[in-house]
Amino acid sequence: MHVATPPAPRPPSTAHLALPFFDDAHRALAEGLVPWAAAQQVDETDDRAACRDWVQRLGAGGWLRYCVPAAHGGALPALDSRALVLLRETLAYHSPLADFAFAMQGLGSGAITLAGSPAQQAHYLQGVARGELIAAFALSEPEAGSDVGAMQTIASSTDSTSATGTFCLNGTKTWISNGGIADFYCVFAKTNPSGGTRGISAFIVDANAPGLDASHHIHVMAPHPLATLQFSDCTVPATALLGEENGGFKLAMRTLDIFRASVAAAALGMARRALAEAVHHARQRRMFGQTLADFQLTQAKIGEMAALVDSAALLTYRAAWLRDTGQTRVTAEAAMAKMTATENAQRVIDMALQLHGGRGVEVGSKVESLYRDIRSLRIYEGATEVQQLIIGKAVLQE
Repeated sequence: MHVATPPAPRPPSTAHLALPFFDDAHRALAEGLVPWAAAQQVDETDDRAACRDWVQRLGAGGWLRYCVPAAHGGALPALDSRALVLLRETLAYHSPLADFAFAMQGLGSGAITLAGSPAQQAHYLQGVARGELIAAFALSEPEAGSDVGAMQTIASSTDSTSATGTFCLNGTKTWISNGGIADFYCVFAKTNPSGGTRGISAFIVDANAPGLDASHHIHVMAPHPLATLQFSDCTVPATALLGEENGGFKLAMRTLDIFRASVAAAALGMARRALAEAVHHARQRRMFGQTLADFQLTQAKIGEMAALVDSAALLTYRAAWLRDTGQTRVTAEAAMAKMTATENAQRVIDMALQLHGGRGVEVGSKVESLYRDIRSLRIYEGATEVQQLIIGKAVLQE
């Protein structure tokens, strides 16, 4: 059950902004974002209504402008991983659903930013930046999660080279974030069924496209908008093709690479909040004539939590900095950040809940909701095991 998220016991620390990974533009972003995020009060009982509310607020506040480049209403010349990291970390500290709403605007439109035609970019990106259009990224299928090449959704063409040509989509996508509330979907389907990952193309499919059914909602332990999409002879114009035909797999991976470090940042924000809740509780809770914080075992646990948070932070900031500065190798470092931050956050939140005792499992408490919120981050956008494979292969190739 989600309600209006409890206020944080203290504002998130901004000491990390002094690190050389960040510049003055990032520090200015954080200076405005931290008080804005703390001031928002959204009733999250209905996750779909709350997500729409968050998108509107983030758009009105100007924060969604960091999801698109300046040429289309964005805040910076190009997508900036460090800005995305700071935004997601801060939003997740206050509300994981706010982080979700922000992240999906970026991920759902990222392929258009990277490979969209000028007409596609003009039509969709400004609406995303203003919070007027809700975006979604439709890659996963019932039998094709980590194994993207196993996807079975087919896009068959009818003279797609002509102005009047079309593509007809048939198949199923599932675990689609913003499913059922999105205004458009970036959908990946096979245009060459025997081509494996080299036969996948990307398409922009508007939510009102005939033959698209997004009514099957998926309910999960930490409520947020998810749905299964059914494509039944869903016809889109040839102009809906996003990027090159049969170039969809590379486009999907490029999009995910941009945002992978920001998933780590979301986990980092949740871990920082759990640590703040644990410190606050330890200082207030009295037992056996002293506070919980006075016990050496508590101090040891909090020390371990702080180290787990900081190690995750350094890997996250490094991955974002490497991408923004154009380093040749980024994928392995982003995988390290995503794996470490999500796994460390799970441990930190579990320890915070344990320190709260029975209050930690009370529905409505912050650590209880964090315990549910963090779990999916170890799975989506590349499960921990997939990140381990990416890292291991990269090390062996050195």
